[in-house]
Amino acid sequence: MKKVHFLVEGQTEESFVKRALRPHLSPRGVWANPVIITTKRTKRGPDFRGGVASYKHVRKDIQRLLGDTSATLVTTLIDFYGLPHSFPGRLEASGSPQAKVAFVEQAFSDDIANNRFFPCLSLHEFEALLFSSPADIARALHNRDKESQLAAIRRTFPTPEDINDNPPTIPSRRIVNHFPNYNKGLFGAIIALRIGLQRMREECPHFSAWISQLEAV
Repeated sequence: MKKVHFLVEGQTEESFVKRALRPHLSPRGVWANPVIITTKRTKRGPDFRGGVASYKHVRKDIQRLLGDTSATLVTTLIDFYGLPHSFPGRLEASGSPQAKVAFVEQAFSDDIANNRFFPCLSLHEFEALLFSSPADIARALHNRDKESQLAAIRRTFPTPEDINDNPPTIPSRRIVNHFPNYNKGLFGAIIALRIGLQRMREECPHFSAWISQLEAV
């Protein structure tokens, strides 16, 4: 079994890797191990984890995971939205969302400079995957009357990954506008599991390409 470390942004992504990606990859001989980003280390007590406070913290975690010589690969599941400007390539990235994320991922990879590192940045955030199925969002949040409104948002964009990254209009904000009770930690992974990897891959090409690479490890 080949071990792959996933450096993830928070508990939702951790749960998603354990409950969706691990069962999918395990029959292919890949063991998915999620690790939440360390935002602050303490001498006593547990470290603080979750979120991307700075590139420095992300880089240290990646180097630490690469230090595990038993791991075949280290990858990431981090939102492109809200990346600190200290991230490699973030200020220089331009063009379409796909072009921007490809540029930053390449700059990220170049900075780490290790052939066992394969980064993935979510376009534009985890909740974009949920727009693969507006119906499942509405059902999980117990208001199917909102399905048509979410579907209208989805139809505005070529793919869920194109839903724009301005603070008022990012995917999570669009969900909260219709479902004020939406909480990523409570509902994010649950909705994703209801949708399933196949539907998300059909709708989200950048995400699907990443999964394809992991399947080929």
